[in-house]
Amino acid sequence: MARFVLTRRTPLPPAVCWERLTAWPRHGERVPFTRVGVARGTGREVGDVVLARTAVGPLRFDDPMEIVELVPPGPGRDGLCRLAKRGRPVRGGVVLRVRAVGGGSVAVWAEELRISGVPRFADPVVAATGRLVFGRVLDRLLR
Repeated sequence: MARFVLTRRTPLPPAVCWERLTAWPRHGERVPFTRVGVARGTGREVGDVVLARTAVGPLRFDDPMEIVELVPPGPGRDGLCRLAKRGRPVRGGVVLRVRAVGGGSVAVWAEELRISGVPRFADPVVAATGRLVFGRVLDRLLR
């Protein structure tokens, strides 16, 4: 399984950082050929499903992610969102965290993924690509 972790410090307060990090449609703004939206629920509760739909010409696939844990940041409490990837081509999960630090926040994006048909020896390439693509997403969300 390919794994990567992204960490960003921002002057944003934790509540604002959290709102931006969980603004699901905005995630698709920096992922090539991909739109992201909420497929079930509001995107703010356990059991809701966030759907990333990627299409390049006739090639298309969906990456449904179920919210399996969701704790917004609060006084003395870090924010945590755990998503389980439930699709066929992409399996794994994502953990998003927000914690208060010195007048701002630290956002952490940790992801594990297995792409169907991609051999395990390619995991370092998948992880490097994930760091690049999702690093851009994270930077854009926090800007």
